[in-house]
Amino acid sequence: MLDREGYRPNVGIILCNAKNEVFWGKRIREHSWQFPQGGIKRGETPEQAMYRELYEEVGLCPEHVSILGRTKDWLRYEVPIHWVKREWRGSYKGQKQIWFLLRLIGRDSDVSLRACNHPEFDAWRWILVRELPETIVSFKRQVYIDLLSEFPHLAEQSVTELIADPIVRITMLADGVDDRRLNALLQKATRGIRQRASQQT
Repeated sequence: MLDREGYRPNVGIILCNAKNEVFWGKRIREHSWQFPQGGIKRGETPEQAMYRELYEEVGLCPEHVSILGRTKDWLRYEVPIHWVKREWRGSYKGQKQIWFLLRLIGRDSDVSLRACNHPEFDAWRWILVRELPETIVSFKRQVYIDLLSEFPHLAEQSVTELIADPIVRITMLADGVDDRRLNALLQKATRGIRQRASQQT
């Protein structure tokens, strides 16, 4: 199911533990790692799709998690043409996503990567947020940095410090993210942090 612009509606899940480490899954038989995510089926709400994907990919049920937040708007990324199936080329542009931030209130042993017949991951681990830019497939990095401005309390560093970190800058510049885009991300992150700080006072 694509929208008029060629983007597939999708939900993404950031699952964190009590230490604010996040679930990081290795795609089955591949060398790429990512957060759980998947398409929204016709007739589903984003929240319904999130719980379905959570079970299918991670084996967790609603009672194993609590919802800490969700993005207000769609976050989009374009998929390079060589990643797109031939039959989709010309119509499929990429993904648009609603993201949910969840806290695991169950146990690590509740996680099961074989909950369905077509598993998404064959390995997983907890990862620190500051490690993400180095392990994300390049065309998704900007979306993941944007996510930190939506959920800034995940980062041990502020989002501003994270984006300004030399390793993050080198990684993003290598992906063609120029200084103008980096500055825009910094401004967005700073606004998000200030807004949340004012709401807490």
